[in-house]
Amino acid sequence: MLTASGQRRASPGDEGVPVTVMASSPGQLVQAPVSYRKNIVNLRGPQLEAVRGAIAASMAIGDDRGWQHWAGIHGLPLPMYCRHHTPLFLPWHRAYLYYLELTLKEQQPTASLPWWDWTSAASHRTGLPAAYTDPTTPDGQPNPLAGSVINDIAQRQGGADAPARTSRDPDDPARLPTAAQVATVLELGDFLDFQQQVEQLHDAVHVWVGGTVAEIPYASYDPIFFAHHAMIDRLWRLWQLRHPTAGVPAGLIDEALPPFNITVRQTISVTALGYDYASFSSRTVIGA
Repeated sequence: MLTASGQRRASPGDEGVPVTVMASSPGQLVQAPVSYRKNIVNLRGPQLEAVRGAIAASMAIGDDRGWQHWAGIHGLPLPMYCRHHTPLFLPWHRAYLYYLELTLKEQQPTASLPWWDWTSAASHRTGLPAAYTDPTTPDGQPNPLAGSVINDIAQRQGGADAPARTSRDPDDPARLPTAAQVATVLELGDFLDFQQQVEQLHDAVHVWVGGTVAEIPYASYDPIFFAHHAMIDRLWRLWQLRHPTAGVPAGLIDEALPPFNITVRQTISVTALGYDYASFSSRTVIGA
């Protein structure tokens, strides 16, 4: 696997088979195994412990390898790099999750970003997954998936009412986007149409979670942000499988995605990046 800076490193314990992945320079290729992202409700024992351990370790790092730095890339502190309601929404966020995941693997090599299926029957009954709401872990430690502090620089730039910590104020679970809505969006054959519609679902979930997750400057400090965005990235992957002859318009393909050392072209294939989604095919049923 690659490090967050694009360097090659070993990844003992990663699941999957060797594939070709991209290094920091376009066209430079190395061999690494595929790492599978899983539904958060299916993580048990060591798998969930690895995710929690990686995020807890990241939160304890005070320099640019740690959680506060990577969360701040999306919103505050300035500059805000995130791309919303532009043709780069899906590629930029795929790059963001990819590089954040690499930093987590530096802490726990078997950790991968889980996704939260907000269309599932369980989500429509109970809302947020228990893994993100339990205040403590089984061994009695604070649950790092439950939230995060927000650094002083982001608070100063956010003004007098800036939050010191993440918060949530979830709506009625029945108001989450449905499997039927997602199925309709996945049928769209044009990338830009699909991206626009899937971003509307994305926006609705941010608003549904509420609190700081509904505020762009602070949303990514909360670990649930990445579970939500892994779901969005998974939908793009599923759309790609269902529409193999469709894709990103040629005029966007070589666009850069700052601050990452990667272009749109290099985000197209998740397996070229060294990951994929478990329990997954072009016939995957959403909301099961």
